[in-house]
Amino acid sequence: MVLYRRNFLPGGTYFFTVALFDRRSTILIENVGALRDAFRAARRERPFEVDAIVILPDHLHVVMSLPPHDADFAGRWRRIKGHFSSALLHAGIDVARHSNGELALWQRRYWEHTVRDEDDFARHVDYIHFNPVKHRYVQRVCDWPHSSVHRYARAGLLSEDWAGDAGESGIAFGERAEGG
Repeated sequence: MVLYRRNFLPGGTYFFTVALFDRRSTILIENVGALRDAFRAARRERPFEVDAIVILPDHLHVVMSLPPHDADFAGRWRRIKGHFSSALLHAGIDVARHSNGELALWQRRYWEHTVRDEDDFARHVDYIHFNPVKHRYVQRVCDWPHSSVHRYARAGLLSEDWAGDAGESGIAFGERAEGG
């Protein structure tokens, strides 16, 4: 068995994919306010920057930067997941449980990638912003409400119609071309 090793880089920038245990669930967008509150609470406890984010019904993608001399992204994800889970329980939302009684809300693991340079950063931000189109939730990036693309547009970093209409262009950011 190969042991997976995470790359803990103090002050690093990371791309994450974090998914729900039940990939058919829509609980993230149904409770997006609670998820945003969970991120805010975790940031107060253990500061970090959200450089880009998209929240989809059953998973989310984030580019996160940590403070200098700090590499504990795992602790931050524990807090985000914990705050969100607690908020759902407090609101009386029925959350499934495993046979051992643990909540069956989040997948135990997540996918993480250390961002290497500016080009890598840009590719991952584009991937995040294009993801709702990739999953066919919308035809235009700007039509998905739970994305940092709107913050990027307000700051003048991207145009409001960035990536255009996917139905016309067939663009697939971050995906390999057919046969590639």
